[in-house]
Amino acid sequence: MMLDEKLTITVMAGGPSAEREVSLRSGAGVAAALRARGHRVFELDPVEPHWTLPEGTDLVFLALHGAYGEDGTVQARLEELGVPYTGCGPEASRVGFDKVLSKERFVAAGVPTARYVVVERADAPWPEGWSPPVIVKPARQGSSIGLQCVRRWEEWGAALAEALRYDGRLLIEEWVEGRECTVGLLGDRVLPISEVRVKSGLYDYRTKYTPGAAEYLCPAPWDEATAERIRAVARRAFEAIGGRDYGRVDLIVRSDGTPVVLEVNTLPGMTPTSALPRAARAAGLSYEDLCEYMVALAWRRRGGGVRAGGGKEGW
Repeated sequence: MMLDEKLTITVMAGGPSAEREVSLRSGAGVAAALRARGHRVFELDPVEPHWTLPEGTDLVFLALHGAYGEDGTVQARLEELGVPYTGCGPEASRVGFDKVLSKERFVAAGVPTARYVVVERADAPWPEGWSPPVIVKPARQGSSIGLQCVRRWEEWGAALAEALRYDGRLLIEEWVEGRECTVGLLGDRVLPISEVRVKSGLYDYRTKYTPGAAEYLCPAPWDEATAERIRAVARRAFEAIGGRDYGRVDLIVRSDGTPVVLEVNTLPGMTPTSALPRAARAAGLSYEDLCEYMVALAWRRRGGGVRAGGGKEGW
């Protein structure tokens, strides 16, 4: 799906979140790709709350990550302005960004997910009946910021204190043993599955953004029956939060082939080496194709003209 016309597009990247630097990299890549396709592109860093869009903006491409960009705040502002934008709407963004709200939606929709509890203080007791290891996550952060793995009971208090630096509400998950995968969704398609193989430790913020710290296999080496289960569960998780247009679902796949959803990312990283662009390449879409496809999905919602083409395999 490509556009019938050239647009004036404002790429929003940076912002006030802890993921600012990664967002700026995403935004720079997107802006370059859209300029290469002939669009007029502005870049806007909404680090201050009273930003205004450049005059003549037809559409906003959201390359923001983390708080403000992914939690529905900027989406609500753009709704008020009546300007179309890429990605999920305000409510799906709010739910997707909050790991507790997402868990509640997964459970209600019957999406398989890890057992969890919620804590809000550093002296919270160990979950009754659980054994280590457990994962501690700030409820409203992205890129695994603040993620802690508690392998021994005596690490519990320190892990809570550290994670509470990033959010006042924490999600505690039982450890799920298996292979870590991520699944991109684009329009009505599920992209090829990526498997992440970490060379040491957890797949946390440091590992995600340290070159060579993890190996990525896309398409992941699954038999077709297991791959279909993973794709179906990813789609159900995205639908459970009310997602639209595109996103990424992170899962652990147990040794018996059972997928377990960890979370949904409504504004995935868009650096050229990020998971979603990597999966799109495996499906026959170049990085430029992917960026224009995302714009076309948003422009179509407004009633703008789009056409088939621009990529392989029927894209």
